[in-house]
Amino acid sequence: MEFSPALVPGSLVVRRNRFVAEVRLDNGALVEAHCPNTGAMHGCKAPGSRVWLSAATNPERKLAWTWELVEPLEAPGVLVGLHTGRTNALVREAIEAGRIAELTGYSAIRAEVPYGGDNGRGGKRSRIDLLLENDGRPRCYVEVKNVTAIADPGPHSRGLGFFPDAVTERGTKHLRELIDVVAAGQRAVLFFCVQRGDVSEVRPADHIDPLYGRTLREALATGVEALAYAATVTPTALRLERRLAVVCP
Repeated sequence: MEFSPALVPGSLVVRRNRFVAEVRLDNGALVEAHCPNTGAMHGCKAPGSRVWLSAATNPERKLAWTWELVEPLEAPGVLVGLHTGRTNALVREAIEAGRIAELTGYSAIRAEVPYGGDNGRGGKRSRIDLLLENDGRPRCYVEVKNVTAIADPGPHSRGLGFFPDAVTERGTKHLRELIDVVAAGQRAVLFFCVQRGDVSEVRPADHIDPLYGRTLREALATGVEALAYAATVTPTALRLERRLAVVCP
């Protein structure tokens, strides 16, 4: 996935709230940028961090810039992709290119397909991020999660990526729905898309959301598969290509 037009560099002044950041561009201009990641962004929002923005293509959009990448102060030399809206497309691109060995052999991919039901839990039906299909095989339901949080940021990082970085009732609901998919005789995959290069394995963030961690372990025990792949992140492109372990100690 290439960035076109080219990203514009600057430095983070402050992440004002979940949706807006102030950035000083290299040309000296102070701008407001949309923050396309509503999570806690642990280790990725320190003022003074090097950042890259994309220009909005819609001239009527409220904010003319979108925050795409950050080089955290705690992890110099590491670029992190923050735009969760790109995650599904990044995973789909890798599947279609045959770079995800576990998800080859499907002839069709559909996105945002409604599935499941409330099963007495209440609420609306969900949409699966990616649905893989091929005649003669069970459908494969792929739920994609973006990973940016690590343990011990900085030069002494142990390379552990964590999900989630904030309590996620929605994420737990998705796990329950994947369990239902397996019970119905289909294939269910939880896919962790790690948009940073200093991670060697992904773990549930029990210290942040213990319910999610317990539900993930339950899902794995019932046949839900967990995959993790890391992206090579540069100011010009994102490429998902490196398989990581998913560890639930």
